[in-house]
Amino acid sequence: MTLRRGALPMAAVHRVVHGRRAPRFGLAMTLVVALAAAGNAATNLLLPAALYVPAALLIALLAVLIAVRIGGCDARDLGLADEHLGRGLRHGAAAMAVVAGLLVVGAALPATRELFADRRVDEHSVAALLYATLVRIPFGTALLEETLFRGVLLGLGLRRWSPRVAVAWSSALFGLWHVLPAGGLSGYNPVLADALHGPTGRPVVTAAAVAATALAGGCFCWLRLRAGSLLAPVMLHVATNSFAYAVAWGLLRGR
Repeated sequence: MTLRRGALPMAAVHRVVHGRRAPRFGLAMTLVVALAAAGNAATNLLLPAALYVPAALLIALLAVLIAVRIGGCDARDLGLADEHLGRGLRHGAAAMAVVAGLLVVGAALPATRELFADRRVDEHSVAALLYATLVRIPFGTALLEETLFRGVLLGLGLRRWSPRVAVAWSSALFGLWHVLPAGGLSGYNPVLADALHGPTGRPVVTAAAVAATALAGGCFCWLRLRAGSLLAPVMLHVATNSFAYAVAWGLLRGR
């Protein structure tokens, strides 16, 4: 069918019908990646620890707004649909149980117990334990990272690419996200500090951390897609970080 002179193009018709502009995938993806890079630098290098959680929540909110307003995503794209919350809760609870079991075994075995000796853990303060495990990690680290990588970046990617490409993209960026925090790992853990000496130690630790977190990102993506809900990887992320912190706290306090 041909359009008569003066008729609206089909894209313009869709914009009028839906009351907003058509999705702009490239712009949305660029803005989210730029936001993630700026947020990563700010939270790791600039902001005081007291502002970490508010900053993380703000970054997560801005990413969602970009995905919805510019990228055209809806709640289902982002893993936030109400109808999938129950399945997300079940998958997340199962994942948390598996992580808890692995951490208990790791802490009990002499060969792996020293891996939990993290100097960032304050074994003298119960308040620090509660804040880290119940506030900072769930509402800062886990919520921000899962919203960015398994919510927005994966959701945007799935609107344009195959699941395999979208998962690879999200996971690669998740690995790169950990370049800054990975830089000091050898200084926090005595096992890593003893194993890696010389000028190549820090680059090796950083590269290994980036690769490991990229692989973990793929697992988080798999759980997010299987559950259909962002709640599942958020719960797994909380378990991985909060439970590990609590185990390290307990081991250091018991010495």
